[in-house]
Amino acid sequence: MKTSRDNLSTTASEATAMPETVGSLMGTFCSLKELKGNIEGAFEDILEERRKSSDLRYAFRNFTPAIYKDLTPCKPSVIKTTVMNSDRMQYVMKQISLETGEPFDMIQEQAREILDEMGHNLKLSAIRVFALSLSKIFKRLYGKVFCNMEGIQKAGYAPLEFFIEGQRSRTGKTLNPKLGLLSAVMEPFLEGEVFDTYIVPISISYEKLLEEALLAQELLGAQKPKESTSGLMKARKLLSENFGNIHIYFGQPLSLRSLSSGKINRSEYNLTPRHLSHQPSEDIQKFITDVAYKVELHQIANMVLSPGTLIATILLQNLPALNFSILVEKTLWLKNLTEAFGGMLEWPGNIPVDEVVRSSLHLHSNFISLVDDQVVLFEHNDHDMTEDLVNKRAVTFLMGASYRNELVNIYARPALVVLACKLAQTFKKDDVYKSFTFLRRVLSREFIFFPGHEEQDFEEGCYLLGKYNAVHVTSDEISSPDTSVTVFLFKMFYPLLEGYQLACTYLSQDTSESFTEKQYISGVKSFIFQTIATGASSCYESLSSDMLKNSLASFVNLGVVEASKSSSGKNYIAQRKNAKDMVTILEVHQGKFPAARL
Repeated sequence: MKTSRDNLSTTASEATAMPETVGSLMGTFCSLKELKGNIEGAFEDILEERRKSSDLRYAFRNFTPAIYKDLTPCKPSVIKTTVMNSDRMQYVMKQISLETGEPFDMIQEQAREILDEMGHNLKLSAIRVFALSLSKIFKRLYGKVFCNMEGIQKAGYAPLEFFIEGQRSRTGKTLNPKLGLLSAVMEPFLEGEVFDTYIVPISISYEKLLEEALLAQELLGAQKPKESTSGLMKARKLLSENFGNIHIYFGQPLSLRSLSSGKINRSEYNLTPRHLSHQPSEDIQKFITDVAYKVELHQIANMVLSPGTLIATILLQNLPALNFSILVEKTLWLKNLTEAFGGMLEWPGNIPVDEVVRSSLHLHSNFISLVDDQVVLFEHNDHDMTEDLVNKRAVTFLMGASYRNELVNIYARPALVVLACKLAQTFKKDDVYKSFTFLRRVLSREFIFFPGHEEQDFEEGCYLLGKYNAVHVTSDEISSPDTSVTVFLFKMFYPLLEGYQLACTYLSQDTSESFTEKQYISGVKSFIFQTIATGASSCYESLSSDMLKNSLASFVNLGVVEASKSSSGKNYIAQRKNAKDMVTILEVHQGKFPAARL
């Protein structure tokens, strides 16, 4: 349902009582949550049985997956024969034979060898050995591995599993989706070869990451260590550590037939033989993109958050240390706020809050310490900020940020409304909305937004703020007063804008004619390092190569930087005037409004 922004013409108290109106607009995030609040009873610990029985018996148990409507599974040999005899395969082999001059039989034999190598044989010997090893390792590393068991049945027989982000995230944020494999998965449905295709979003939440320090160092420019036998032996020490719990949630299957109903016309595929390549129309490409973002939003909405996520978020706003009692108080406050905004929390029942916090601090004691009732993230320093100290603090900050980033998509929409109220030149609703859409565009690489849902995201943000009287809406004006909620959201998200602002400051001063992405990252890092070393900024997160890559892509879209391709790769040219203007636009001080609004 699409509703104009005029439906927000209500007071803050009225906004809290209109979920039927505004809630219908929350298809981008809030309404995607399948579990809310207390998740106890929704998951089962799949390691519990492993601890009580033989790992060997588990690894060699019978494999009896659910079969869709009593469908008889195909044997591997039948699948390979079907692929080899398909029109598309025959066409490709004939084309290769014509282009290379090699006999068709030779090309066919090569293709058969490739299929034999890459195709599965459904023999479980290797899988059983792997299962035996993983069972023992997981029982050492993790306290519990939770899963919604009925969700496993949704996957059915022999599903195709892939990661829609296409690569691992080093920051804890969800990356923008890659469309290649998803397009291939959707193609049989689009071409009418199958009646329907179901996509099952899977959310995996880790209480503590195995490689948290390594990932932070990679963001600062360190090379990823090469995998080796000696490295594997050194990693054995991890088996003596505790990495908390894992939650795996299988979401409701998404039917492509239902999603595409009334949105696309598949008849265009009837005009081209199926074995020939077909360039999808703009409508089809948009549909594939929308499905990709919908899947990611489902995954994000059903992530399970831990107390450590809340603690890291609070500590990053209270550097270098915070009194333990105050931390306990703030953690409970943030727990209630997160649940009110729709977040799912793993929170132990019938345990005092201070014990929950102590337990979480112990789990993350590798970068958070408790000293004399002070919870310390950064050690006190009376000396100059040396390069080693800046790097050390940056690693610690980025480790904490990787947990905080699990929260950002819950708060992104209301936080952008708060920031928009401070960036806008007036309190007029249209001006605030324009600032909101501008921020959404600037930070499009930092968060996952459904394409084209600017109005829905804006109204969702206003609705959530209205639940805490953190936004005042009249017929033509919107304002966001300084409350505990708005101050928290400002502190949580403004460092992102500060990082982009610092990058623009560098671009406005840079004298080079053109530069590569690598040169941009190196130059901005050096500039920000000097800024931090002199005490002019404490934005350690802006040293992250991930943020710098995102900022460069955003600046290209905003016209701050021009991109061009050459034989040596992609080059960039800074538009210094636009960069200076961006610095001014992003200039906001906490608790203060621009002079034009006073």
